[in-house]
Amino acid sequence: MTKLKEVNFDGLVGPTHHYAGLAYGNIASSENAHAESNPKAAALQGLQKMRLCLEMGLEQGLFLPHYRPAWFLLKALGFNGDEQKALEKLAQENENLFAAAFSASSMWAANSATTTPSLDTDDQRCHFTAANLSSNLHRAIEADFTYQQLQKAFDNDFMTVHPPLPFGMQFSDEGAANHTRLSNRGEENGFHVFVFGKSGKVYPARQSVDASQAIAREHGINTDAIYLQQNPDAVDAGVFHNDVIAVGNEHVYLYHEDAYVDDQALQDLHEHIQLIKISAQQISVTDAVATYLFNSQLVTLPDQSMALILPIESEQNPQAKAVVDALIAEDNPIQHAHYVDCRQSMRNGGGPACLRLRVQLTEQELENTNQSFLLNKKKITELEKWVEKNYRDRLVISDFLDKKYREASMSALDELTQLLEVGSIYPFQR
Repeated sequence: MTKLKEVNFDGLVGPTHHYAGLAYGNIASSENAHAESNPKAAALQGLQKMRLCLEMGLEQGLFLPHYRPAWFLLKALGFNGDEQKALEKLAQENENLFAAAFSASSMWAANSATTTPSLDTDDQRCHFTAANLSSNLHRAIEADFTYQQLQKAFDNDFMTVHPPLPFGMQFSDEGAANHTRLSNRGEENGFHVFVFGKSGKVYPARQSVDASQAIAREHGINTDAIYLQQNPDAVDAGVFHNDVIAVGNEHVYLYHEDAYVDDQALQDLHEHIQLIKISAQQISVTDAVATYLFNSQLVTLPDQSMALILPIESEQNPQAKAVVDALIAEDNPIQHAHYVDCRQSMRNGGGPACLRLRVQLTEQELENTNQSFLLNKKKITELEKWVEKNYRDRLVISDFLDKKYREASMSALDELTQLLEVGSIYPFQR
């Protein structure tokens, strides 16, 4: 049986990491709108999590930050001429659009794409579809560059990278945050769980069933696929993505009892996978969202036991900590818990799982992946030094009007491409 190796590709936090509260339905993002951010701490926290994964014996990669401001967006909206004057005019006329143009939300790589391993596809190629992120402007502007970056990393004789689905709510696609592949120890054909939503009374859903079905067709998934609808009440409680309320790995699926309208399709898989349902009595949806208990990485270690990589907010909340302690004490594969500091990401509504795209590859596919996107401890040390040199430890939205800061950010990204040896990928490098 073909063995797959999982690689987590984390989004490297960009130098314009800030809090604008642009993601409607993301409670943490809204609550911290316009607060002072710390891009340096955010990037270092992300790199520290990547280092932890390497130290645990896991494969680790990364995606580069997107260049900001998104001039292509602003020019398309009529902000032409002198760039400084255009930005000053935009800041006065539309603060939200100004903030969106500088968004660093590509750091949440779970939303970058949906991927299917070659073991599960008709053509026996690993497939990627870049997410269109249609539901929010500041995310939708990521789609084209994400597609280009995925092509640079993975498009070869063994893998296929597809462009984003057509834009619009009918095919709104938020990537792997709403998709989980389950299997028996990663060595057999998988079961693909696609989660879609319908808007609640307060917040809109972001993933459409049409998008999920289109990706399953596009990838030629030749194994079982099931489609689960989010509970609209959970959406209204801040569960904007499935990875806020569930996490799966190989033959284990951990989820909250209020996650779905109907979980029968999951129950039908009980002979193949181990379902762990957490009750509302153990932890409420509200506390699950506040702590991002389920937005943890569930990974398989070299000794075949499993570990949860959780935000420290889950350790500090008595209910969440009790759930984790009980899981580790029970007879199931989850035997370890590692709590990480990703506060800068959490304040914008993204936990450990949001920061990474999990990709399952054969040895041959991993060898043919662009090695510039793969990490080792030496590279992480170099990246930490790069962050220390180039990132601010204090940032508010008005700082983006500083031309020298924008130029410094551009120079930093140029230096990053040289450090990683990825070539010229940013618009200003062409």
